[in-house]
Amino acid sequence: MEEDKCIYKELSYEIVGLFFQVHKDLGRFRSEKQYGDYFKKLLQQKNLKYIREYRFNDHQYGKGDVRCIVDFIIEDKIIVEFKTRDSLTKEDYYQVKRYLVTLNLHLGILVNFRQPRLVPKRILNGLYYKKA
Repeated sequence: MEEDKCIYKELSYEIVGLFFQVHKDLGRFRSEKQYGDYFKKLLQQKNLKYIREYRFNDHQYGKGDVRCIVDFIIEDKIIVEFKTRDSLTKEDYYQVKRYLVTLNLHLGILVNFRQPRLVPKRILNGLYYKKA
């Protein structure tokens, strides 16, 4: 029997379900703040622990302090990053990767609410996983 390797499976499924609820209730043309406010309300209803707009400095690139703001950290385990753009870019993906490495967390979820169909992206911190 193959081991289930999905990180934080139940929690991440619950979070993604909340994304779909937000998208269904608010549609696709709201601001990032409006999505965040509604998502926060749903997290509170589910009694999920969260930190919103967590600010930290990233010294990784040797260019002094780079101020970063993570949209949400859920249960001290999962980073959630919201976007409201026509499409995601590699830079959005790299942003979440940088946050994961800097904060020493395993999983991030990137979601773009502007799309007609929601497609949340799970992003892993590769420093934790060895190649077979």
